[in-house]
Order: sequence, then C-alpha cells, then structure tokens
Amino acid sequence: MALVAMSFTAPSFSQEERAFSPKIKVQDTSSDLIDSSPAKPAVEQPKSEVRATSGAPRRIQRHGLGIGLGQTFLLGGFSKHGNNKITADLLYSYAASYSFDLLANAHFSQHKDEGEKVKLLGFNAGIKARVVEFDNFSPYVVGGLGFYAPQVRRHSGGKMQWSDQKLTFGVNFGAGVDLRLNDEWVVGVLGQLHAPFVVEQEGQKDVRGYYFKLMFTGMYLF
Repeated sequence: MALVAMSFTAPSFSQEERAFSPKIKVQDTSSDLIDSSPAKPAVEQPKSEVRATSGAPRRIQRHGLGIGLGQTFLLGGFSKHGNNKITADLLYSYAASYSFDLLANAHFSQHKDEGEKVKLLGFNAGIKARVVEFDNFSPYVVGGLGFYAPQVRRHSGGKMQWSDQKLTFGVNFGAGVDLRLNDEWVVGVLGQLHAPFVVEQEGQKDVRGYYFKLMFTGMYLF
C-alpha cells in the first residue's frame, strides 16, 4: 500500500527549483492581425485655383478680310477742290508671324465742292508691326507703298475740265489699335496717311495732294 500511495503522490519542488524554472514569453501579435494592409498615401484636399486671365493665343498664317469706315480728310492740293466726307475701305491682312502682318487697302471715293470734284482711287500694301501686346489689345504701326490714280475737276483755261487720270506710285503710313473679340473677329481704330506722288499733266497744272483716313475697322479671320 505504501508503494501505491507514493506512485499517485504529485511531485513537489523546492522553492529554489521554482525560482530557476524558465518562463516562456509569447509575443502579442493581435495588433498586427487587426490591420496588416499596406498604408495608403494621404490624399490632399483640392485647393481652390485662381486662373489668370490671358488672351487667346495668336495664330499665324491666317487671312483676314474686313472693312474700314470713317472720315477722309483732304489735304494739300486736294483740299482746294473737294470736301471731307465719310468713306469706306476694303481691308485684307495676312498674319505672317507673331509680330508682323501684311495689311492691304483698296479704296475709292469722290469729294465735291461747288462744282469742283476730287476722285481718289488707291490700292496699297504695307507691313503692320505690333508694338506691344497686352491681353487681346495690341497697338501697332503700319507703313508701305501703293498705286494711286487721283483725278480732279477744276477751273482751267477759263473752263471746268477734268485732269488726265494717270497711275502713280505713293507712300502710306499710320498707326492703330486692334482688339481681338475672339479667335475669328477683330475690331479696332486705324489712322493712315496716303501721299500719292505728283501726277504730271499736259496743258494744265499737275495734280498733287495727299489725304488722311481715320476709321473704325472690323475684320474676319479665316
């Protein structure tokens, strides 16, 4: 019986053996199991953008067709035979580069003054150079050459007669401003001086004079 009692008796350990017994530590991985997905980059909130107002970009190698409407002022010898009046011009332009355009002008008008009369016929072309461009607003200068055929009816030799109409060369120059309304329409103001060379006559005085045009312009680009 004593042997049976010893076999079923739990072994006892001394305090020293308990003190030196190893302890196993288990790592807590619960936090890793909660969120093991990769970190997502922070998304910035959209900020309000302030866009600067800028003009429509200028396009080159474009044609333009339009009209000019304004006053023609007769100067020099022309002012003796006619009065100033409202006239219209036909305009054509070609944008050769971002700074320079070809500008052509064709016009015809008649000016009366007490039986005398002046006829002005001209076709000219010049280089239009933009001085500076601010947004859709651009001032410019223009200068060139052209063909003119002025004719006057005046008292000569005791009677009223027309001068001989002859084609002559001449110069023109001026300045203006353009305002681009959109990609197709341009409006502005143009002041231009036309100075035909002297037209020589036989049996009467030579025809000489010049004139200045101040007009509103409107042009369609294509």
